[in-house]
Amino acid sequence: MQQKLLLQQKLLQKLSPQQIQVIKLLEIPTVQLEQRIKKELEENPVLELETDNPDTLDDETISQDGETEKDVDNDEFTFDDYYAEDEDIPSYKLNTNNFSKDDKYIDIPFSVGTTFHEFLSEQLRMISLTDEEKQLAEYILGNIDDDGYLRRDLLSISDDLAFNMNLDIPEEKLLEILMKIQKFDPPGVAARDLRECLLIQLDRKKDDNLDLAKTIIKDYFLEFTKKHYTKILAKLELSEEELKEGISQILKLNPKPGSSYSNPQNKANQHIVPDFILDNLDGTLNLSLNQRNVPNLIINDTYLGMLQALSENHKQKKKNNKDALLFVKQKLDSAKWFIDAIQQRQTTLLLTMSEIINYQKEYFEDGDETKLRPMILKDIAERTNMDISTISRVSNSKYIQTHFGIYPLKYFFSEGLMKDDGEEVSTREIKKILQECIENEDKYKPLTDEKLAKILKEKSYNIARRTVAKYREQLEIPVARLRKEL
Repeated sequence: MQQKLLLQQKLLQKLSPQQIQVIKLLEIPTVQLEQRIKKELEENPVLELETDNPDTLDDETISQDGETEKDVDNDEFTFDDYYAEDEDIPSYKLNTNNFSKDDKYIDIPFSVGTTFHEFLSEQLRMISLTDEEKQLAEYILGNIDDDGYLRRDLLSISDDLAFNMNLDIPEEKLLEILMKIQKFDPPGVAARDLRECLLIQLDRKKDDNLDLAKTIIKDYFLEFTKKHYTKILAKLELSEEELKEGISQILKLNPKPGSSYSNPQNKANQHIVPDFILDNLDGTLNLSLNQRNVPNLIINDTYLGMLQALSENHKQKKKNNKDALLFVKQKLDSAKWFIDAIQQRQTTLLLTMSEIINYQKEYFEDGDETKLRPMILKDIAERTNMDISTISRVSNSKYIQTHFGIYPLKYFFSEGLMKDDGEEVSTREIKKILQECIENEDKYKPLTDEKLAKILKEKSYNIARRTVAKYREQLEIPVARLRKEL
């Protein structure tokens, strides 16, 4: 068989290690950046934090514009060739931060505290268990989600223990441990479904008037969740007032026991450090990066001198210097790339956020949500001449502190719709109107999606009923039937 040789030409885009480093740094928020910098400092001795000494860099080695002043003969690994690299090195490549020490730093308050799972672990240490029971309890705790539920069935957990830990534990044993965990605070924790969660809470209450509430949850849970109150009234032969009292007791319970820890409004377990700070100074918006978690990095001048000495020795053909020279050069390369990547990250963040503020200037002046313009990633990409993927990376997991609150950058992006008069409005504005309509509705006769669409049409928002339903679901608001009260 005769084989044919084919010559193909392909155009491939490959990212350099430096570009990959910039992309990775761009994606992470300020808190993670601090950890990333610490890791780099530990791994690369050439990098160091700038001290209070303003003359950290040797003036005889590096001039103000960043060029070397030592004149070394041309050689394979000379100091001059290494640091020139066919281009002038701006000073920012030797320094991550162009701020003076007198620049104002703002302490960003963020709450700290015990996380939900730490709270459960603390309670576990307070009860008497054998070593095996403690091991099983810890495994169960690890499967409890942020809402406080154990979503995995005990049979699956038993299989996991057998496969991962070589433990043959029957479901009955796991159930015994689970019953003990279900006595932990907050009440309802470790329940396997909503019904069990509510029953645990009712059983924990010392109140004789909860019999009806317990009966509803135990025997008529499906009717309760679907608000088929007429069926419950008929089967239990209750008056509306009696049923209303029983349901009011249920509504006082917490359907998400872990919510006090995982709710974004209560950030006891979250460390949110805004990446940007926006001040309104007498009507002038002033944007700055939060530099508190970005220490000022410099190149250790000891290694610059070491590289120069090794280069001289190598030029003089001294042995055993090549490996050391290559090692120091590699570390200096890595340090320079990292400082450059940090600077590029900061520049890209500032440029992107500046254009977002310019695009949404009316909103940022006073925080009025109705002034938010429709804005998508493409809008900012075009204004910054950057790729949409770059804007996406900047807006992901980043926060800005404004004079009216702290917001994730994603909050400012939304699609738009056209009103009857031709004005383009943000979908967020429409959702706000929907929310207000539902908050002010008659709870005995809640508004259907069709009626909500009609109200919006009267306000010049010509939106179909199915679109109203989509926005309502995005707001996590149930249908009218489930909003009805007795």
